[in-house]
Amino acid sequence: MNLKDDSQTDFAYQAVYRYMINLISEVGTDARVKLPSLRQLSQRLNVSISTIQYAYSLLEKEGRVYSVAKSGYYAWPVLNKPPSSSGDLLERLYASARRPGMLVLSADEPALGASLDGALLLLERELLRHYPRHLQPWSQPCGVWELRAALAARYTSSPTRCWQADEVYIGADLRGVLEILIEVLGLKGAAVIVESPCDWLILRLLQGAGVKVLELPFTADGGLDQGLLEQLLSNEPVQLALLSSGISQPSGIVLSTHDRLHLVRLLNQHGCWLLENDSHGELGFEQPTTALRDLANPERLMVFSTFEKVLGPEAPFGYLLSRHLSGELQRLFLLREFRLSSIRQRAIARLYLSGRIDQHLRELRPQLKEQARLMSLRLDEHLGDQVSYQMPAAGATFWLRSTAAVDMRQVFQRLLGRQVVIAPGELFSVSGLHRQHLRLSHTFDGAHNLENALGELAQALRQTQTSAE
Repeated sequence: MNLKDDSQTDFAYQAVYRYMINLISEVGTDARVKLPSLRQLSQRLNVSISTIQYAYSLLEKEGRVYSVAKSGYYAWPVLNKPPSSSGDLLERLYASARRPGMLVLSADEPALGASLDGALLLLERELLRHYPRHLQPWSQPCGVWELRAALAARYTSSPTRCWQADEVYIGADLRGVLEILIEVLGLKGAAVIVESPCDWLILRLLQGAGVKVLELPFTADGGLDQGLLEQLLSNEPVQLALLSSGISQPSGIVLSTHDRLHLVRLLNQHGCWLLENDSHGELGFEQPTTALRDLANPERLMVFSTFEKVLGPEAPFGYLLSRHLSGELQRLFLLREFRLSSIRQRAIARLYLSGRIDQHLRELRPQLKEQARLMSLRLDEHLGDQVSYQMPAAGATFWLRSTAAVDMRQVFQRLLGRQVVIAPGELFSVSGLHRQHLRLSHTFDGAHNLENALGELAQALRQTQTSAE
């Protein structure tokens, strides 16, 4: 098979993506299936390894494939029957989300209805005339200079809080970037504070690396427990704190200015590094709040994020900003051999430099705010006093708490039988927190009846409460 002809009218990674979708769909077993390696597919389809890597990144983001270190990529087949109630909860969620006809209310996709795919493709076609493939550099392991410079400029806020292009590192996806960072920082066995609830990708990576995760939950009034934070910093050999830049997800909570200033004072007092998660930093519904990085000690600061939350799934790249450990970071990015599409990176850089990203955000923020308002009305109508929540201040999800004691795993399983997928709150903790919570999307494709799904959720909450009693 040769995809070179396809790439003249369509980008090769899209053809590879469709090929892989068909390959996965042909799997006829209930077991995990190992997929061809990057090099095997590159030779089979006659395209570059970076093109295969990009297609795999999209598939991994969608939960169709997953990677195993030093082994390769594996796929779960598309199942026509609901997964059993046993086994790993996250794997069951991913498998269920891929079943035909499911209403997936478990995702976090702010750009679902307003991605910049079209703008990226137009820019890529224009750039290909200026940068023919045979003139593109073979490898830029930390990302193309244009995009690194654009990000450095965007994160610079003052002469003392400034970044340079060579302090920015770009990888194929957020997972790969975080894996490198965990290795470079030598976090195995180290104590790391994370706000709770916390994204399950981050928690799984930290757990898999043998990190001691210390959860810092939000208080009932939407603040961080400063007393617990001081206790952890005083009693544990904490190496760093992993906290959101402005608005924590999935809780959608904005810390008060007082809490933020007290937090950074404590970190500085104890010599603790801040690893800032800026994935949702630009998705606040109102005027952006001052990021933690602009309050914290710049000499003990690193920032990571992804383009995906703002641009959509066509831009799954992750990136890291760090003034320190440059030699080791460069070495591991080189060894990882991300080999990203330089044209796609240059197109993203053009979106930043032209102001198109800012225009997009000005349109996206009020759209997300209105979707959240409408979802709030639906939640109040269908769930009433069965759940409690704070209105989110950013992003694409609600963080709900059942007002009665329920078995949220049973709720999850019952809804699967009604073709609805939610995200139980326990996925966002490593110590058993949030078992009465769930994350619910307020962005979805509109192909399903949301009113019926919320009615099913209300019924499942009632049924599991009865069985729990």
